[in-house]
Amino acid sequence: MKLTVPTLLTLARIVMIPVLVLVFYLPYGWTNFACAGLFALAAFTDWLDGWIARRYHQFSAFGAFLDPVADKLMVAVALFLIVQGHPTRWMTLWALVIVGREIAVSALREWMAEIGQRATVKVAFIGKIKTVAQMVALLCLLYSVTPDTPPRAMPWMGQPIFHIGEWMLAAAAILTLWSGAQYLKAAWPALMADEGKRVESVDSAE
Repeated sequence: MKLTVPTLLTLARIVMIPVLVLVFYLPYGWTNFACAGLFALAAFTDWLDGWIARRYHQFSAFGAFLDPVADKLMVAVALFLIVQGHPTRWMTLWALVIVGREIAVSALREWMAEIGQRATVKVAFIGKIKTVAQMVALLCLLYSVTPDTPPRAMPWMGQPIFHIGEWMLAAAAILTLWSGAQYLKAAWPALMADEGKRVESVDSAE
């Protein structure tokens, strides 16, 4: 198996995950900057590997499998760290909504792929907006939240960065439910079809 540049960038993003956890728990005053920087770098590599793959046609089956796995792992770990640093009811709820939706949609996509209808649950525009809101929220919260200390109240545009992160995470969670409902709506006919009809539709597609 030949490793392409996009795949190497994806692997680097996975390596950043344990580094992010380690840095989060270091007892130094600069760890919030480092955590936010690591997450920003991971988000940049996520964009960069996709751009390189499209620009130079460096696609691979392994890279296509690994890229969403790396993204979901990074987001889930960042959410777990944030909830551990600021364990409130709302923060926990938003994290549960986002992680739960990712698990449900991943399972739905896998099942739709098995019956030959993966294109039915392709990424919608609302999902891209959700991703942007989610990335901004996690970046702000990783900068603001540290273990065993109150959230930092550093301001940005007249508002504490922590509060901006909270609001953006709430917005991302709501958009997550919305986009998840769209995926479910698109897949609903296949979910409700009986086994015979599903087999027939797969045979006709082939």
